[in-house]
Amino acid sequence: MILQPLVPVDGALPGPVLTEIAALYSTNHAFFELSGDFPDPNRITVEQVAASLADELAHDGAEILLARSAGRLVGLAATLDRNPAAAPGDDDPWIGLLLIDATAHREGYGRAVATLVEDRFRAAGRTGVQIAVLDNNPKGLAFWQTQGYSPVRRAKDRELGRDCTVLRKPLDTDRLDTA
Repeated sequence: MILQPLVPVDGALPGPVLTEIAALYSTNHAFFELSGDFPDPNRITVEQVAASLADELAHDGAEILLARSAGRLVGLAATLDRNPAAAPGDDDPWIGLLLIDATAHREGYGRAVATLVEDRFRAAGRTGVQIAVLDNNPKGLAFWQTQGYSPVRRAKDRELGRDCTVLRKPLDTDRLDTA
């Protein structure tokens, strides 16, 4: 599996890649029902996904990473170099979203993508990574805890004020994992 940064071309996201990403989002209507990120989780449009990705990329230090296995888009990770709402001294990077093609859930892609993202941060000398999981997503919380993340505090998400649990995983910078 490889991670490829999504790079806008002349300020726009490439159409074919955007169509692939929209298809990936569309498989995850159950997650988007929980999150409320789209008006109709059963009808997510390319335009809505483009706007969502543009919002993500508007933050300093933001990156969208596309996960491909055998050429197929199987997942996406949105990361931040640092949470813009972080307290002084909290310099951990963040995983803002990890989305795996719902037709391939429970095949190890989520774990593999999370590990690759952690390896990128580890290689950059980062000592930990954080994520906020919506409280109405117990499967998501369980997933992250099985990946070694521990709850550190409760919070409201910065976009819609939803209740979340913030989790953190320390990264051993002496060791680089491989997926």
